[in-house]
Amino acid sequence: MARAYLLIIVLGVLGGVGFGAWKYYTDTQQRIQTLSENNAKLETALQTSEASVTALQTQAEQTAVLTKQLQEDLQKAEQYGDNLRQRLRQLDLLADAIANAKNLEGRMNGATAKLWREIMGETGNTAGSSTDLPFWLQSKTGSGNQDSNAGTESNSTDSSQTQTN
Repeated sequence: MARAYLLIIVLGVLGGVGFGAWKYYTDTQQRIQTLSENNAKLETALQTSEASVTALQTQAEQTAVLTKQLQEDLQKAEQYGDNLRQRLRQLDLLADAIANAKNLEGRMNGATAKLWREIMGETGNTAGSSTDLPFWLQSKTGSGNQDSNAGTESNSTDSSQTQTN
């Protein structure tokens, strides 16, 4: 009988060891599968992050080039503004207006029209014809009144509207 108990104990121990080995094997296989799935996700995330870094580097280079161009354009604009201020200091507009107002008006309108066309050209308006000028800069028709702006008074309180002869 002792042999039977010993046999049952040995079979129980062997069964326990076998069950433990089977459980260890299935648990290990499950972990391997989970880790493989996580590795695939990490590789995808790594590829995405590398693509993002590359895109950011490219964008940073483009931004640097555009910033440099804007800086150069700003310097040119400031130089142009300084040149205009210097020219205005040299001109005596009041004396010129008193001496020949009609001539000064024509020159001012011509310069404004030229500037307006340049602005329109640089902002994408490629038509470039003289009819692209705003209504307040269109050439006057008729003889006009040289002494004052008589007849341009309005009862309107809307200061954003300009009335011309």
